[in-house]
Amino acid sequence: MKSAAIVPNGVVDAQVKAGARTVQLTNLPKVFWPKAKPPITKGDLLRYYADVSGVLLPHLHDRAMVMKRYPNGISKPFFFMKRIPQPHPPWVQTCRITHSSGNVIDFPMIQDLAALLWVINLGCIDLNQWYATCDDVDRPDYLHFDLDPVPGADFDDVRETALVVRDALERLDMPCFAKTTGSRGIHIYVPIVRGPVQKEVWTFAKALALSLAKANPELITGEYRVSKRPRGRVLVDYNQNAWGRTLASIYSVRPTPDATVSTPVHWREIEQGIDIADFTIKNVPARVRKLGDLWKPLLARTGRVNLGRFLKATSRASALS
Repeated sequence: MKSAAIVPNGVVDAQVKAGARTVQLTNLPKVFWPKAKPPITKGDLLRYYADVSGVLLPHLHDRAMVMKRYPNGISKPFFFMKRIPQPHPPWVQTCRITHSSGNVIDFPMIQDLAALLWVINLGCIDLNQWYATCDDVDRPDYLHFDLDPVPGADFDDVRETALVVRDALERLDMPCFAKTTGSRGIHIYVPIVRGPVQKEVWTFAKALALSLAKANPELITGEYRVSKRPRGRVLVDYNQNAWGRTLASIYSVRPTPDATVSTPVHWREIEQGIDIADFTIKNVPARVRKLGDLWKPLLARTGRVNLGRFLKATSRASALS
């Protein structure tokens, strides 16, 4: 179904059919990106997500969603929301997670197109899902690295760092997949066999990041303290693997002036010199129609890394060399 049939143009509010569900959409002409040319509206955002829903939804399925809401667009205040708002449609499924504080939170899950449209209609621009599925929120099925330039570094440095990380993972026989963050950096993900708990995944990611920083001190830092990070380096951020942290999901639109999108890319595209601005709400749907989902292997049962064999190594240093 084409997005125009789901999210109509020229109306303020609409009830739309998404499969067997009916979703109420509101304030569709509200401008969310005022400096874009032409300005991008809430309705445009909903149409984008409907367009890419076929490749997006499998990556969100069965995962708790942290909502980052921009009810008045990117130039106005936003707020985070974990607990599903009340009231909500009965068909929006939830994931109940108990935190160390004892607080129990029912997070929304995006299981189908209707739930996706409902969440975006709340003013969520980017999507931030849990790293483990709801049946065991303590055991992720991937690890990842967030490559973030420190002041003085640029995206050329980020691309160079991505290739360093890729090569290190390949030496460990770890398949890895890259996407732009849609903001300033690159995300690299490794599909893993579920088993290690979040703290173990974090521990491995930290060890690898620090070893890369030691081997490439003029390019990479693993220093988590902002005040201690050397200028002109790229942070290989392992700490986003910690329990409860999230990153913008695949195909997420970002609250940047040009509505850039966190987009899966081929490694050869990184080698050839892509830029964050190459991928926006306006051109990513056409790219998806042409290339499909480059991150489909992250959904497969096969080809996943058994991280346990590294965690059990008697010498972590030898395991990462």
